[in-house]
Amino acid sequence: MADKRDYYEVLELEKNASADDVKKAYRKLARQYHPDVNKAPDAETKFKEVKEAYDVLSDDQQRARYDQYGHQDPNAGFGGFGGGGADFGGGFGDIFDMFFGGGGRRDPNAPQRGNDLQYTMTIEFKEAIFGKETDITIPRTETCDTCHGNGAKPGTKPETCSVCHGSGQQEVAQNTPFGRIVNRRACSACSGRGKIIKERCGTCSGSGQVKKQRKIHVKIPAGVDDGAQLRVSGEGEGGVRGGPSGDLYIVLRVKSHDFFEREGDDIYCEIPLTFAQAALGDEIEIPTLTEKVKLKIPAGTQTGTYFRLKGKGVPKLRGYGQGDQQVKVTIVTPTHLSDDQRELLREFASKSGEATHEQSKNIFERMKRAILGE
Repeated sequence: MADKRDYYEVLELEKNASADDVKKAYRKLARQYHPDVNKAPDAETKFKEVKEAYDVLSDDQQRARYDQYGHQDPNAGFGGFGGGGADFGGGFGDIFDMFFGGGGRRDPNAPQRGNDLQYTMTIEFKEAIFGKETDITIPRTETCDTCHGNGAKPGTKPETCSVCHGSGQQEVAQNTPFGRIVNRRACSACSGRGKIIKERCGTCSGSGQVKKQRKIHVKIPAGVDDGAQLRVSGEGEGGVRGGPSGDLYIVLRVKSHDFFEREGDDIYCEIPLTFAQAALGDEIEIPTLTEKVKLKIPAGTQTGTYFRLKGKGVPKLRGYGQGDQQVKVTIVTPTHLSDDQRELLREFASKSGEATHEQSKNIFERMKRAILGE
C-alpha cells in the first residue's frame, strides 16, 4: 500500500470535490490515458489507476471509508469482485484449530458459487449513445453434462473417503511444551474433497467441469460512456457441486469520433466560418447525431463562440431527456487571396473608420461573394 497514490491526487482533485467534480475529472483523464488513444507505454497503467480511483470516490460509502482509513481500510479484501471473499489459505485455519480446538468445519462437499468473469467490449461512438443489442461468445467453465458435476463415470458415483470419512481433513497430533495439540489439514487421500472417484468421467476427467464457448445476448442501454460496466447475472463460471454460477461483467470501451466529442450528456463539435459569414451573419447546416439542422449565425459573431442546440445530445442513462449539442465556431482566415480579394480588403481597411453603414454593407457583400467565389 505504501507505493499506492492517493485517489484524490490521481484524479487531480481536492478532498472536498463534489460528485460532479469527480465525474468530470474521471472523464477528462480517462480520455487522456485511454490505451486506444494514448500509445505511451504507461498509458494503460495510468488508465487503470484513474478507473480504480473513480470507482472508489464515485461511491458515497466507499469514499467515506477511504476518507477515514485511506488505503488501509480494515474492511478491504473481504468480498469484492472475485466473488467468494478473502482466502487466508490453510495456515490461518490451522492457527485457529491449534488454539481454539477447530471451531466449525467447512463441508468439503458443500455447493460452491462459480467465479465472476470480465469481458471487454469495444463499441462505436454512436452505439454508446443510442444503445445496441449484440451477441458475444465467451469461454467459460460449466458443469459437465455427462456426470452432472460429480466427476464419476456414468453408472458409478463418488465414494466417501475412508481416510477422513468424508470430512476432507486429517488430524495430526503434536506434543508441545503447552500440551498435546491437534492440527487439522486437508486430507492427503482425497485432497480435501471428502470423496474418492475410482472411475473418472471420460468427458471432464473427474473434475466435474468442462470448458465451453458460450454465446450470450447482450443489451447495451442508450447513453453509456467509456468505462461503463454491465453486469449479466449468472453468466460467469459454473458453480461447483450444484452451486450457483458467477456473474459476467462487461466493461465497455467506446471509440472516439472524427467530428463529435462527448462530455457527460453533452456533445461538442467545431464548425469553421469565413470572415464574411462571421461579420455579416449567415444560416448554416449543422450535423447532429441524428440529422442536419439549421443554425443562424448572428452578424458580428466572434471566433470561439458557442451555440447550444437544445436536446441534441446524449440520452440520459438514468432518467428522462437528453443533453445538448454545443457548437463552437472558428473563423478561418483565407491563406490564398486573389488580387481582387486583396483590393477589397484594402478598400475595407481604408474605409472601416469612415464609411457609412450602407457603404460598409456593400463592401462586405462584395467581399463575401469574392471569398466564396460567387
